[in-house]
Amino acid sequence: MAEQHSGLMYKGHPLRRKGNLIYYGSMADKYIVMMQVMSTSKVGELDVADKVHMELQLTDPDLKSRDRVVKKSDLTDLFSAVDMGSIWLMRALSGK
Repeated sequence: MAEQHSGLMYKGHPLRRKGNLIYYGSMADKYIVMMQVMSTSKVGELDVADKVHMELQLTDPDLKSRDRVVKKSDLTDLFSAVDMGSIWLMRALSGK
């Protein structure tokens, strides 16, 4: 029987969006990546992200929010942020 997933998956990890925040990874794992769209610009009729702040965070609920941040960066487009986030998450979960 095939395993069913609800929602969008990227490279085996879930992507969840809430407003201008995008969470990549599972809260059941030790790390997640949080991406925040800081600004957008119009391309035709579409709003396209042109500044994205991202953070690799620990999911430990006992830590203060500032202590959860392991790594952070600002990028100029959403594709680069998701791609970089997948690399950060893969390395963090593998212990490298």
